Amino acid sequence: MQNLVVVITGSSRGIGLGLAKRFLERQCSVVVNGSTPESTRKALDQFAGFNGRVAGVPADISTKEGIAFLYEEARRHFGRVDIWVNNAGISHDKRNIWDVDPAEIDRVIDTNIRGLIYGTVIPFREMQRQGSGKIFNMEGLGSDGFMLDGLTAYGTSKSALTYFTRSFAHEARNSSVQVGTISPGMVVTDMLLKTVADGSPESLKNRKFFNIVADDVDTVTAFLCEEMLSSKEQSPRIRWLTKSKMIGRFLLSPFRKRDFFS
Repeated sequence: MQNLVVVITGSSRGIGLGLAKRFLERQCSVVVNGSTPESTRKALDQFAGFNGRVAGVPADISTKEGIAFLYEEARRHFGRVDIWVNNAGISHDKRNIWDVDPAEIDRVIDTNIRGLIYGTVIPFREMQRQGSGKIFNMEGLGSDGFMLDGLTAYGTSKSALTYFTRSFAHEARNSSVQVGTISPGMVVTDMLLKTVADGSPESLKNRKFFNIVADDVDTVTAFLCEEMLSSKEQSPRIRWLTKSKMIGRFLLSPFRKRDFFS
């Protein structure tokens, strides 16, 4: 495989870190991004054996300047960017929206919407100049209309992500750059664990649901990586947890016991 260069925002942990590992295993060069030098360095420590094919760039991807800096650093390290994954996203404390601190709401909007917009526009312009490229935006809770009490601001940001990506891809349909979405389904990460950590009856109910439909990071990122590398559509929509797969899991749940929360 050609040595493709992949940038993954918010890749110091969770799905982003898992994707970085998978792309490196597929002989790509990867730029890992964390919000701080410490988180970025900690992520890099896990890839010590990949011989110059991985670089770490701490950057604030909620700002236009942070995105531009990340892109330029990736190009400085590896000469070009072939795949850009807007994975970074933050949530907020699980509570009714009117009880969420306004500063938390601002952080979610800045990272998950403003960062997404610039994280698509800036790579797109540069990829147009080089004549090719792929941009993938990470969907999440809210992208398909699913609601979870206490996560309204986060769900709103992911709903906006899906609309923005589809509309952007439609405007860019005659370009040489692919712009699409990746949907990991429900993945057992720190973010998901936080939503069921309070021990309430609703939290225990959600644990049962997640034990049926959720997956671990390694399983999901292996699938997403292969699909991104092989995608040829102008506006790909890559989904791990399809409707038919979810129905099958509920049908099999009496016979298939899983516990991600013990």
